[in-house]
Amino acid sequence: MTRTNHLPTLTIWSVVFLVATLSIWIIGDVAIHGWGKISWEFLISEPQNAGRNGGIAPIIVSTALILLVSLAVSLPVSIGTAVLLAEFTPIDNWFAKQVRLSLDILSGVPSIVFGLFGNALFVRQLGLGFSILSGGLTLACMILPLLIRSIEVGLRAVPDDYRKGAACLGLSRTSTLWHLLLPAALPGLMVGLILGIGRAIAETAALIFTSGYVDRFPESVLDSGRTLAVHIFDLSMNVSGGESQAYGTACVLILFLLIINQTAAIANQWLSKTITRQ
Repeated sequence: MTRTNHLPTLTIWSVVFLVATLSIWIIGDVAIHGWGKISWEFLISEPQNAGRNGGIAPIIVSTALILLVSLAVSLPVSIGTAVLLAEFTPIDNWFAKQVRLSLDILSGVPSIVFGLFGNALFVRQLGLGFSILSGGLTLACMILPLLIRSIEVGLRAVPDDYRKGAACLGLSRTSTLWHLLLPAALPGLMVGLILGIGRAIAETAALIFTSGYVDRFPESVLDSGRTLAVHIFDLSMNVSGGESQAYGTACVLILFLLIINQTAAIANQWLSKTITRQ
């Protein structure tokens, strides 16, 4: 092999090594400083002294509720829109092109802009106030472009032979979509879902303007709530002496992301087998 052939290989492996090193460095730093804080007491008790002591139980509950609201709204809308764009609209349709362009632009919009939008629409215009519902709806708007484009790409990647074969067998478009296309596109859907959850659960700027800072247990979705990411931000920036609690909370956040990734991978395999058998 010539030196010319070695150069691309060395470049690729150098980039992979750099990315892996940075990832290990970041996760290792958080684990070293925060792992010692994690205990059962830390997970089930409330914050005390502005978060310097106590635990993060209300923060975990608020994070789960905001995530549930955002997924409950964004998943049906994103699947329906992606199916419409991929299966019922020609690829060169002018309107569909404008929708895709809008989605791509929205994917790159900074999260603080979504926060200002959520504050103006949900908090003030609709009167929902600083609440879990306002934060969840804002996150739903933020992850919608990512979900729609991921699912659409997954559907378009399914070979046309699937559709032609189903048409020859006399299957309706609904049956073809449910029994053939969605199972085949499920990996793309799960990738979009994982990325969307990852972006939502780690979001800070958009939630400061919509769900607020309150660190007590929420009584309903109309109550204010603080997520793990917002709690980390507050302890790091506004609370002197809160760094160790912030590292402990960051450890919990990373563990949740790992659990969500593994759960999504297992659910992906189970759903693929279940839908294919039907």
